[in-house]
Amino acid sequence: MIYNITLSINSTMNDVLFKLNANPTTLTVFIEDKKVIVGTVTDGDVRRALIKGLKKESPVSEFMNTSFIKLNRGQYKKEKITEIKQKNIAIVPVLNEDGTLHEFINFNNLKTLLPVDAVIMAGGVGSRLMPLTQDIPKPMLEIGGKPIIEYNLNLLLSYGINNINISVNYLADVIKDYYKDGKEKGINLKYVDETTPLGTIGAVKKIETFYNDYVLVMNSDLLTNINLESMFNTLIDNNADMVVATTDYQVQVPYGVVESNGEVITALKEKPIYTYYSNAGIYIIKKDMIDLIPDSKFFNATDLLECGINKNKKIIHFPINNYWLDIGKHHDFNKAQKDVLNLKF
Repeated sequence: MIYNITLSINSTMNDVLFKLNANPTTLTVFIEDKKVIVGTVTDGDVRRALIKGLKKESPVSEFMNTSFIKLNRGQYKKEKITEIKQKNIAIVPVLNEDGTLHEFINFNNLKTLLPVDAVIMAGGVGSRLMPLTQDIPKPMLEIGGKPIIEYNLNLLLSYGINNINISVNYLADVIKDYYKDGKEKGINLKYVDETTPLGTIGAVKKIETFYNDYVLVMNSDLLTNINLESMFNTLIDNNADMVVATTDYQVQVPYGVVESNGEVITALKEKPIYTYYSNAGIYIIKKDMIDLIPDSKFFNATDLLECGINKNKKIIHFPINNYWLDIGKHHDFNKAQKDVLNLKF
């Protein structure tokens, strides 16, 4: 795909027109000099060049944009993404350190672009969903005609997260055979094999390469349309080390509750409702938090949270205002089948 929208610095306007015509969905060409991207040309640049009197034989160097917006691989700053969205720039090149083209981002197909790698925890047995999980791992059970994990992969992709690791154990080959290397979905997909269960975040320590400074970890059996951009911005705006997605859980006391100061009653609340926040199984952490995870040991995300607190790390929570469902039991599975018909992802 990359080479379909690149042209040499020695090209002409006529070459650009042919290239633009062959790629009507991008309408942008990247100009390279010795493989280094030195400019861009859009259909608008061509129209302006023709108005100025340039000819189809004119060299591309005479009308290309050399002050183009670009991103560096693994360095997607919040401010830069905001600028791109505010300027309604659709096609943006992502460059390697040497200035060559790594990929291009089509913001027409994305909600945004988050500087985040992802790990989906998909190694569980799903015993509470037996016999459905007898021969199929829980993440591959179908909701609305698609595997549960497919909704999570699409969610991540919609926020520009395509460096994704899947931690597998139980019936791992079913997942691997289905998604392979992820290229058909535009994912840089790798697998983490748990030979023994490592908890809800222990397998993250086995991953050798992360391309970004932030890592999102989520359970594979969730059905949600959580706003990951808002969650990430909450982490950044609070300069936190870890943000935990939470869902509210309300408890109503069936009696009048007396509040007192010693023996003196200060208030009486009739059947009050108290709101608590439950762990939703989605986390974004700074990459250096992974150092707190022990090697090859069973370790849950709650252990990391507790360890972080003891190390004076700043850990905050992000209440989910969108849809969220943990598909852990048959009741949840049946509910998801109905809910997905009216969900917007």
